[in-house]
Amino acid sequence: MGHLDHATFGWLTPVLSYVMACMGAALGLRCTVRALGATGRARRNWLVTAASAIGTGIWTMHFVAMLGFGVSGTELRYDVPLTILSLLVAMAVVCGGVFAVGYSRNRGRALLLGGLTTGLGVASMHYLGMAAVRMHGQVTYDPALVALSVVIAVVAATAALWAALNIRSPLAVTVASLVMGGAVSSMHYTAMWAVRVEVAPSGEGLPGATAMQFIFPLAVGLGSYLFLTSAFVALSPTAGEREASASAQQPVGSAAAH
Repeated sequence: MGHLDHATFGWLTPVLSYVMACMGAALGLRCTVRALGATGRARRNWLVTAASAIGTGIWTMHFVAMLGFGVSGTELRYDVPLTILSLLVAMAVVCGGVFAVGYSRNRGRALLLGGLTTGLGVASMHYLGMAAVRMHGQVTYDPALVALSVVIAVVAATAALWAALNIRSPLAVTVASLVMGGAVSSMHYTAMWAVRVEVAPSGEGLPGATAMQFIFPLAVGLGSYLFLTSAFVALSPTAGEREASASAQQPVGSAAAH
């Protein structure tokens, strides 16, 4: 049985992965708040941005944490197409959940259905990402811990969608994003504790890319996307701010007309 190390760089990868999860959650919540106050194309665009932010945050959290994952007695490689597929799955299922909440008239049913779908999708993303790992050995899972990780994913996703519907103030969004980041991180490490590896040492080369060749540059790129999108959302005025600005300018325009 190979020894599994989930933090080969110490606290760096767990802390950084948690920060990425919180960023994605905070940005996703802010965008959803904007979406629920908008109509038509603007609502759709805000929901797409929210889904991409949350999906990107979850995926980046997973693979930043995986940068610190190691197994004694074998190198690790990553199947590139399967890893990218896990990213697309994360974005697609979160998009489905966010749109269900954003457009459904029955918010309670949409919350339950969207939370279940999104949670199962997040769990699928994780285990699909794990299936992309190549090593000299056989991977098995503890069924009880796998089930627990799926339950955590569903609860976390449902809580995230509930927060998107009910939380408005920036302070509340910040607190909710910290809690959501913790929930996503808990799901990841619960799923990782379920992993068992029977190492079979071999001199043969492993297919795929190393974490630093592929995962690290992609995580940096997606992290940059979150930072830039966060700045855009923070600087763009809300619907209320635009209305206040328009009403403040109205008397000036009326006076000029006279």
